[in-house]
Amino acid sequence: MPLRRWIESANNAIEGILHAAKTQRHLRYHLYCAVAVLMLSYALGLHRTDFLIIAVAVILVLLAEMLNTAIEYVVDILSPEYSEKARITKDVSAGAVLITAFGAAVIGYITLFPYLKKIFDSGLHIAKHSKEEIALIAIILVLISVIVLKAYTGKGHPLSGGMPSGHAAIAFSGWLSVTYITENFSISLICFGLAVIIAQSRITIKAHTSLEVIAGSVLGTIITFMLFKIFY
Repeated sequence: MPLRRWIESANNAIEGILHAAKTQRHLRYHLYCAVAVLMLSYALGLHRTDFLIIAVAVILVLLAEMLNTAIEYVVDILSPEYSEKARITKDVSAGAVLITAFGAAVIGYITLFPYLKKIFDSGLHIAKHSKEEIALIAIILVLISVIVLKAYTGKGHPLSGGMPSGHAAIAFSGWLSVTYITENFSISLICFGLAVIIAQSRITIKAHTSLEVIAGSVLGTIITFMLFKIFY
């Protein structure tokens, strides 16, 4: 029961994020910029402290935009008719987002400038990372991709049901990561078998169709493969 309640709460929170992303144009822009900046930082090989600074700045911008969206909904509920005070409330809320975004842009410029300057001096070199780091990033990107795809297909919840199968995607991402990390055929074969069992179980309990499971398996494998090819 506690696990089921946690899953339901997580579903509600994620669906809130997806609703805001689908209905708020500016939040989508911030999300695109966030992904681009974080991937650029990862590719440039930022030091741990610099990467954390960029990550915190990105999180603050997204947080400000989410809070602004929530405030706008509350204002619309409390004041469905035009109100000068309601307009001011929305303007102040939007101003908070603008200040946060401007501050994040300044922080990003100061932090990234030495790395970008290095590109002009010695050319672009994609930073390499450990297998364990890539495996973690792969799981995160696979999970985000599954959630976004489920939001646009409009089927199931972010963590259960719908297109594609998140369990299959994560299982096959884990299999490929283990293969790269261990470089051992026997271990890879065992993990592949486990991934197949997990994928098959989603069909057996009728949580997913065969197509949804296959789509999830391919998605997890491709994203993980591309990340290892680029960053290792």
